[in-house]
Amino acid sequence: MATPRKLTVTDDRLAEALAGRAYLLFDGGMGTLVQAAGLHTIHEVPDLLNLTHPEAIVAIQRQYVEAGADCITTNTFSANRLKLASTDATVAEVYAAAAANARAAGAPLVAGDIGPTGALLEPLGTLTFDEAFDIFSEQACAAEAAGCDLIVVETMADLLEAKAAVLAAVESTTLPVFATMTFGEDGRTFLGTTPAIAATTLSALGASAVGLNCSLGPVELAPLVEELAPHDRALVMAQPNAGLPRIQDGETVFDVGPDEFARAMEAILDAGATVVGGCCGTTPAHIAALSALLDARPLPAVEPSAPRVILSERSEPKDLPAPSIPNPLYRPAFAVTSAQQMVSLPEGEARIAVIGERINPTGKKKLKAALQAGDVDYLVAEAAAQQRAGADILDVNVGVPGLDEPALLSQVTRALQATVPLPLQLDSSDPAAIEAAARAYAGRPMVNSVNGKADNLATVLPVVARYGCTVVGLTLDENGIPPTAEERLAIAERIVATAESYGIPREDVAIDCLVMAAATNQDEVREILRAVALVKERLGVRTVLGVSNVSFGLPARPLVNSTFLAAAFGAGLDMPILNPLNARYRDTVATFRILNGQDAGCRAFLEAYANTADPYEAAAGISTAGVVGGSIPVGGDLGRPSSSKATPLEEGGASTAPTDGARNNDVAAGVFPVGGDLGRPSVPSGCPIPITETFADVADAVSRLAECVLEGRGTPVAAAAEQLLETHDGLAVINDIFVPVLDVVGQKYDEGVFFLPQLMASAEAVKAGFDLIRDHTQAAASAPGTTNAAGDRAIIVATVQGDIHDIGKNIVKMLLENYGFTVIDLGRDVAPEAVLAAARDTRARLIGLSALMTTTVGAMERTIQLIHEQLPGTAVMVGGAVITQEFADQIGADFYAKDAAASTRVASAFFDD
Repeated sequence: MATPRKLTVTDDRLAEALAGRAYLLFDGGMGTLVQAAGLHTIHEVPDLLNLTHPEAIVAIQRQYVEAGADCITTNTFSANRLKLASTDATVAEVYAAAAANARAAGAPLVAGDIGPTGALLEPLGTLTFDEAFDIFSEQACAAEAAGCDLIVVETMADLLEAKAAVLAAVESTTLPVFATMTFGEDGRTFLGTTPAIAATTLSALGASAVGLNCSLGPVELAPLVEELAPHDRALVMAQPNAGLPRIQDGETVFDVGPDEFARAMEAILDAGATVVGGCCGTTPAHIAALSALLDARPLPAVEPSAPRVILSERSEPKDLPAPSIPNPLYRPAFAVTSAQQMVSLPEGEARIAVIGERINPTGKKKLKAALQAGDVDYLVAEAAAQQRAGADILDVNVGVPGLDEPALLSQVTRALQATVPLPLQLDSSDPAAIEAAARAYAGRPMVNSVNGKADNLATVLPVVARYGCTVVGLTLDENGIPPTAEERLAIAERIVATAESYGIPREDVAIDCLVMAAATNQDEVREILRAVALVKERLGVRTVLGVSNVSFGLPARPLVNSTFLAAAFGAGLDMPILNPLNARYRDTVATFRILNGQDAGCRAFLEAYANTADPYEAAAGISTAGVVGGSIPVGGDLGRPSSSKATPLEEGGASTAPTDGARNNDVAAGVFPVGGDLGRPSVPSGCPIPITETFADVADAVSRLAECVLEGRGTPVAAAAEQLLETHDGLAVINDIFVPVLDVVGQKYDEGVFFLPQLMASAEAVKAGFDLIRDHTQAAASAPGTTNAAGDRAIIVATVQGDIHDIGKNIVKMLLENYGFTVIDLGRDVAPEAVLAAARDTRARLIGLSALMTTTVGAMERTIQLIHEQLPGTAVMVGGAVITQEFADQIGADFYAKDAAASTRVASAFFDD
């Protein structure tokens, strides 16, 4: 937001709760009581019950009011234009009726409920961020017009979709906005987001409460609340299920009763939650027990925020009010996230983070040419190389004259987020470009940069505030870059003070004191270091420096840069911008992480250097023991070097990567298990590809193909496959390269190295190879996934009857198709008889069933029974947020797939038997 948001709050209890001085108790599982009343089969969209059966909805909600709930959530979880498209009702009509019903039930407070759209956002789906924003904005406006007291964005699994919903509600209304996401037992959403990332991102966007709901019971949810609370500037919210569901006598039941639920909620309250309620399986009895617990439990006092003091040697101290944080457990930190990874530098803790500088066309002809040609694959390769070399954040600059920078920066940002999980620093002097990229960024980006010029502050800071970003402030103004440390500090003071006036807390601001070249401004080098120390001492903010500028115009630039880097660390530098592919810089970073305590127990350093000789002695011919090719196998936080050789006189700023990007370590190290040992410059053991006079070229093509799959780059995968097809059979390429590579991709996913976006990107890259092989052979049956016989490798997928959520099913479909299977998608809310008919017609031997709502798992059981009775030998795999292995066994499923990646393993094993 450009200025701190003004809320419309007319209820005293809500006002007290928003200030952190009172608990706020929400209702329980609406769907649980709808099912118990036999109403769940009346409409495909249950929200229509507000219009057709208002008395039944009022009766259900009155039970929660009588149980002690302070806030009743409207029955509008699915009331968006996409899901209502096949009905005669409008969004406004459904919200008006739903709010009226909640008021008629006696609700003290009414929360306008907003659930997921049911569609996938780009790049996994086709729904754009702006389309999702418009959908959610319509719902938020309808909720406000209906007289709701607040808005609840709930059960979100995609951080980008949650961001669109929160941003739409914050910008379209003056109501408080609460937001919850749903997490699996592994502590992540299906797209890899953690509670800490969700809290950091959504609370920075202006949400008044951020938390968790659904999927898990209170015992399982408590540690996730503990993880979330220190990163949440807003209230902490938790609405767990009544345990995990199971089938009993054909009905879905939950085993955690009201008293047990209330006892388990004590741990969640201890973890910091002050907004609580229930989700699936929680009845009025559960809410009554929780109400009694809250009545007997004092709320921790919220300390008023202390003024932030800015000191200057040239002026009197100034007190600037800090925004009040209602969560007493919040720990201020400079935090940057993607959807899957977070870099957090908490106040008072000595930590450093490396910002990779390689995606910047300044002085890089190949990168500039790639941008002009629209070759995003080249940028992805640079990003992947920097990730492997130990970068924590990636700087992204696409400023080339003549190009549409806002469109290009947005495009590149999306492409990088789909393939590399590192947080990004959006680097541009164009506020329009920053806004275009930050708006649809899945997470919380870092903006580089703002400066002390009045017009620059007025144009950049509103964008930073609106999208909840962190920002780098450059110590220059209308008079240029000042020569002294004190003058740089004065500009930094102005930047921090102005940022706070826009509602940007100082923990979100980092200051760059601007490195000058020692060759031309030698005296200023000492002033730069003094300025860093002053900024840290006087303002307490994090610091950034572009390290390589200091050596411009000098020989042996890495030597100069690494020495300056060490001195800057000593002065208080937190985030150096540098080339992480340079071994000297990695050495300095690894060593300093010992000295500042970040490398606890020196474990990463010992792992990397214990059996390694000094590389610079090795380069000088003194010793080569433990050094392979003159490079250091740096481990821990730094990863392994991508170069084959590093010398003390390596050219500054020059990438040590090969011309097509640094090789993926799994390939370059010669340990990739494709046909034996993919990537070695010799015959891979067991590889069916015959030895030829050009085997070195073949091995290089295989190596390039594998690394591009791992990096999710489809264009070079197709090119490498085409080269191999000149002399080799397409099925050999598929079975002995693509399939083993995908096995490694799946292993990385299981290990938490890859997340769903990276998994999908790799699968899409393989699909590019599959498609090329299909076209090359001109025989449909020669490539998996293109068979004419539907029953051969065909899989039916469907969301079960009564369930209208199909995000998970759609992801499974895409991934199975990319793995070469024929997928027959029956859609959502599919009756058991329709699944049976499709299986008969297509002769598919494997069926995948999905369910998100606990109220519909009974339909899943009926579908399985019907298939097994009528089509013996046809197997069923099941999955979804509410499904577990135990639950799958209870309902007679043949296989359980805990996620989309698991579905590919199930399918592969099934058809290979």
